[in-house]
Amino acid sequence: MKRVRFAGDTCPIARSLDEIGDWWTLLIVRNALAGTRRFSEFQQQLGISKNILTARLEKLVEAGVFEMRPDPAGSRHREYHLTDKGMRLRMILLALRQWGEDELFDNGEEMTILADRRDGKPLGKLQIRSHDGRALEEADTLLTVGKKAAMADTRTG
Repeated sequence: MKRVRFAGDTCPIARSLDEIGDWWTLLIVRNALAGTRRFSEFQQQLGISKNILTARLEKLVEAGVFEMRPDPAGSRHREYHLTDKGMRLRMILLALRQWGEDELFDNGEEMTILADRRDGKPLGKLQIRSHDGRALEEADTLLTVGKKAAMADTRTG
């Protein structure tokens, strides 16, 4: 079966999933956000096969999510560094984490906790807000078709 591509879709979710929508990709980005840089480290930490990891990293570099840099220690190894585009996936992973915390763990079950470095307390829940800062629920939103430039103007206020 041929994979369906969504690069021309008008839905930002479909386009996003077309670029970063498999679990290996998101786990690679998760580990990069935690400081992983080398191919061998990704492979060891994730238990992923070399061919799958190679394909995912190549796709992520091509998409501008990662960039390759020389090893600062001067070895022949190259490192994978998240670009600004890649760093912005942090919010997606945080939303996925919070959904998982709420829906996939029983009370008292052990899990990793993402905490504020300053006080060690867990992060607050993400909220959807309007352009003027009001918290919005599902009933407060409307899906329309518009242009990116016009939408960006309303976000900057």
